[in-house]
Amino acid sequence: QILYLKPPWTLVNLLKCYKKHWMSVFGYVVPRSLLSAVECLSKHLCTDKPFDSSTVRVLLQESKKLLHAFSSRSDYNGVLPQAYAAVTKLCERLGEDLLEDIMVLSENAEKMEATTPNLPNSEEKELHPSFHVAQESRHQEIWSVLEGVWNTMNLCSIEIFQKLDPSAVTMAGTSLFEEAFLGLQKLLTAVKDIQEGISR
Repeated sequence: QILYLKPPWTLVNLLKCYKKHWMSVFGYVVPRSLLSAVECLSKHLCTDKPFDSSTVRVLLQESKKLLHAFSSRSDYNGVLPQAYAAVTKLCERLGEDLLEDIMVLSENAEKMEATTPNLPNSEEKELHPSFHVAQESRHQEIWSVLEGVWNTMNLCSIEIFQKLDPSAVTMAGTSLFEEAFLGLQKLLTAVKDIQEGISR
């Protein structure tokens, strides 16, 4: 009855409403600590600044946290499971793209090492800083993928343990457990790909 912003709402409006009414309304439905997830989404989605793939991954994970938390209250006529599945699919697609990028980076680095002739010390010193920048970028990409794998593993583990706990409330019954199991199988494949890339 008391509206901070009247509909129709944009995403920016909704995030503002969340922040305005978090303690008095939403904090009674989901853990209040999830305000940090809302603030993270607001910070990045309410600006015109572009962001990189690692930021996209963080935003997707924060979205999943919120969707998962609200699912303990209701499935909202099936909308929440659909949204959760869509965000999960985006996370998986992003992870696959990053793995491909890392493999390409790894192959390019190997080709560069194979084709670069032995240079005198003075020329080596000139190339040294740019080489370090490229290497650091590659390390950040690898770290970003591993972090994504870790976050997904944590979310899947939470879902599995909630399913095994008879007192826990879930949003989609057995399908949630099956999704978590399939997610862990995909994680296993992703980890194997990373291991092969590192060993190469």
